[in-house]
Amino acid sequence: MAASASLRMLRSTPRKTRLVADLIRGKDVGDAENILRFTDRRAATPLLKLLKSAKANAVNNHDMFEDSLYVSQIQVGDGPTLKRFLPRARGRADLLRKRTCHIYITLEERRG
Repeated sequence: MAASASLRMLRSTPRKTRLVADLIRGKDVGDAENILRFTDRRAATPLLKLLKSAKANAVNNHDMFEDSLYVSQIQVGDGPTLKRFLPRARGRADLLRKRTCHIYITLEERRG
């Protein structure tokens, strides 16, 4: 039995978000919450909110025990890129790519 949650269109680059996601992969939910709470990265706040949502899904929808949950999977994928233009000298323009990402998290119960 697994419980999951997803966050789509997060306005953060996938590369920077993966650095935070790698910190909690395979950890118990309580440990993962503490890690995210004290991580000084911008992506830590939405990931903490997503983790709490997945935990609530597991407890309320799937009747799992909160103490035995762990992060079995966390995936950070590319979302659509917003393209904007930055004015430059002599009438030119540079392309700014504002990247987004999609995050999928799955929690499972530890056996034994």
